[in-house]
Amino acid sequence: MVEFLQFTLSGVVFGMIYAAIALSLVLIWRGTRLLNFAQGGMAMLTTYVAIEVIYHTHSYWAGFVVALVAGLVLGAASELTVIRPTAGRPELNSVIVTIGLLILIEGLAGIFFGAQYRSFPAAFSVTGLKVGGTPLGVSRFDVFTAAAVLATTLILAATFRYTSAGLRMRAAAFNATIARLSGIRVARVLTVGWALAGLLGALAGVLVSPSTFLYPNSMDAIFVLGFTAAVIGGLDSPTGAVVGGLLLGIGLNYVAGYWNSNLTSLVALGILVAVLMIRPNGLFASARMRRV
Repeated sequence: MVEFLQFTLSGVVFGMIYAAIALSLVLIWRGTRLLNFAQGGMAMLTTYVAIEVIYHTHSYWAGFVVALVAGLVLGAASELTVIRPTAGRPELNSVIVTIGLLILIEGLAGIFFGAQYRSFPAAFSVTGLKVGGTPLGVSRFDVFTAAAVLATTLILAATFRYTSAGLRMRAAAFNATIARLSGIRVARVLTVGWALAGLLGALAGVLVSPSTFLYPNSMDAIFVLGFTAAVIGGLDSPTGAVVGGLLLGIGLNYVAGYWNSNLTSLVALGILVAVLMIRPNGLFASARMRRV
């Protein structure tokens, strides 16, 4: 029973990381019908920015805030300079561009920061918490990780639902043509969506790096798992992204704990294939078709 609790709580923490990546993919997909394969590389680059700021200022929180700002800027800049010129062209062009952007970012990271593995500091203690002498399998930093992603998700959800900016973003995602006719600047809305996706990626990178080493390809595996979470929940569903991330994180933790940690990647691939075969639109996909 204690092991089950530990695996579940630890799975929730990693699941929230996958959820953050999945949400960033959903934000871009809803607006552009494009999968940003460079999302992991962008998260990695902003994490390098964070660690440099931390080393120079000796302040974790300075690096944390700068990383989020860098994610916003990098996301917006990517949309303006790399993605927007491909608008109106075959979708394959945009896919290839994002793959090229990933290769460029990882190459630049290797040039400017080196290819060696680097440890990333944590905001709080990584010593496991206990309740009445029973170890929980999570630390204070793990609690902060889950809380930070959850708070960000709730803020974004409230923004989309209760603000005029959120309404414009939902309108542009639903039907860009009608949104333009209604006076919405769709191009600007898409830039904001990419910026928010960059922020979520930066958050995921900063939060997961204390549990892993930081190097130019460090976020590739996390991106794949985040993409899997997005597919499980449905690329059109922010709620599905969060639920998919949690289900994947907990499920893979059970596999690693009760079976074999070397099989987690294989199991994740199996889940992805199964979902694509049985319910390709995801578990939270709407049954209604959009009409143009």
